[in-house]
Amino acid sequence: MTVASATAAEPDRPARVSGIDKIERRRVALAESALKTLGELGYARTSLREIANNSEFTHGVVHYYFRDKIDLISYCVRYYKTKCARRYDEVVETAASADELSTGFLAKMTQTLVEETPMHKLWYDLRAQSMFEDQLRPDVEMIDKLLEDMIWRLLTRYAELTGSTPAVDAPTAYALVDGLFEQAVVGYSANPDTVPGQLAGRITQVLPKLVTA
Repeated sequence: MTVASATAAEPDRPARVSGIDKIERRRVALAESALKTLGELGYARTSLREIANNSEFTHGVVHYYFRDKIDLISYCVRYYKTKCARRYDEVVETAASADELSTGFLAKMTQTLVEETPMHKLWYDLRAQSMFEDQLRPDVEMIDKLLEDMIWRLLTRYAELTGSTPAVDAPTAYALVDGLFEQAVVGYSANPDTVPGQLAGRITQVLPKLVTA
């Protein structure tokens, strides 16, 4: 039997997971575990020990994978917001009309407002802290750019479906939409019955104004 035939006869073996992959998987697991505590307590009141106390991981394990609180919180928000930015991709890619695009986008936006308010509060908290913590700034800028690109994909697709062109640039579109969403996040705790509908109404009103024939 030749070496080639012997190799071919061997059963398929599962691919080995590299050390880097194992570390990243553990960091993701820690981030998912930490997000609930972070969302409840916010940036200022959360420590690595507090996160460990509210998870299945020890303080030593948390500290092994993240050098300090800023490292962990930045990773958690980056991980979560990356998923958020991608949740609209299917709507943008499959919508066959402007109304379908707007309806699908607003459904997902109001859903995440209702179901994941603490995570969004954490993001806005972190973004505000980045004005005072230089270590936070690169991650915040990266996340902002990710979300800006997501809004721009929505707007350019909306313009395409309405036979128009964007009337503003990407940073302006993001600032307008994100400003309305942040306002909704701030108001949701006090008025959970009315704020989602208000957000949907305001985005519906603003979106056509962001394009021009």
